[in-house]
Amino acid sequence: MIERYTLPEMGAIWSDENKYRKWLEVELAVCEAWARLGQIPSAALRNIKKKAGFSVERIEEIEKVVKHDVIAFLTSVAEHIGEDSRFVHLGLTSYDIVDTALSMLIVESLDRVEKGLLELRQILRKMALKYKMTPCIGRTHGVHAEPITFGFKLLVWYEELNRHLKRLKAAKEVISVGRIAGSVGTYIHLDPRVEKYALKSLGLKPAPVSTQVLQRDRHAEVMSCLALIVTSLEKFALEIRHLQKTEVLEVEEPFTRGQKGSSAMPHKRNPVRCERIAGLARIVRGNLQVALENIPLWHERDISHSSAERVIFPDSFILTDYLLKEMVDIIANWQVYPRRMRQNIDATRGLIFSQAVMLALTRKGLTREEAYKLVQNCSLKAWQENLDFRRLVATDPEITRHLSAEEIEACFSLEPYLKKIDFIFERVLQ
Repeated sequence: MIERYTLPEMGAIWSDENKYRKWLEVELAVCEAWARLGQIPSAALRNIKKKAGFSVERIEEIEKVVKHDVIAFLTSVAEHIGEDSRFVHLGLTSYDIVDTALSMLIVESLDRVEKGLLELRQILRKMALKYKMTPCIGRTHGVHAEPITFGFKLLVWYEELNRHLKRLKAAKEVISVGRIAGSVGTYIHLDPRVEKYALKSLGLKPAPVSTQVLQRDRHAEVMSCLALIVTSLEKFALEIRHLQKTEVLEVEEPFTRGQKGSSAMPHKRNPVRCERIAGLARIVRGNLQVALENIPLWHERDISHSSAERVIFPDSFILTDYLLKEMVDIIANWQVYPRRMRQNIDATRGLIFSQAVMLALTRKGLTREEAYKLVQNCSLKAWQENLDFRRLVATDPEITRHLSAEEIEACFSLEPYLKKIDFIFERVLQ
């Protein structure tokens, strides 16, 4: 199922074919930089650019013998170019190519993630405005608290995505660097201008200083961004799952024609897609831990990070892309039940207006402690004996001594809870 959503887009970025294509782009950019400095004849450069190519199958065949992917790649390229291949990889080490190309792959992938975030933000904005004034119960600790609106709940999600877009922009800036500085980063067989010219043509900036590799805190920052994004998606999915509980039933994820919920119980409509989001988000968060452990390497570089990165980056980007698409589709096609939301507001028979009654009493001169005690006594009686809280308040002699029937009735109105919703929306959406 994941392949259906991702392989034409994010999966293709992380294919071997695209990886080697990026390696070749880096090699050709370096050749052009050397030619600019007069170190590669113009005729040789033209021949290199004309004939440069590779075969994934041939690279795999050579790698089985040499046990080195970059050497296998260079051998395949040399077979296409011929004699002028002696100018390819001039003064470079493997990670001049690998790390620079990895940055290019990550930037390309972040652009895809950004597109997904923008799509999700757009549908959330639409839904937040649609349900801006649709009352529902707010819950704290899973228990009914005070009324909010469903649109307000979605506006909180919308603003969370705005923060992710800022984080993504910062992560893209951090990773938009390359290194063409030689075996330990000191340009011993290179002219620093080669790095400058080549990276500029590739849309990257030179790392101010590097060892044999770009420092892995950059890559961990990217992984942190992805982990935060999918964790928010899990947060949204978890809320939908709670709201789909039979005893709540305010929202349901899409249930398509012909879909089955259980092999045993024909009535079941389970939030399986939201549960899938919750499960797969854990993988991306786990991959962040790997990225953090890749930061400390031996001296100027070891290879312990390399094998892990071949797993965590493709997997994390493909999963993030998939989960964003899933959430967009779920929210675009979910079922929302405003009538049930109103029923749930009424479910506690007025208890959720306890603070309004308490504050009305304090405005009459009671201390907060006195007012709290009066209201809590009615609240506990209503809760324990399944009685109507409003009626208990309206017939309590201590409360009616301070509040008129009209003042008590006003405490149980939804209207005050909606008054500042427009203000909050304007502040967020501007």
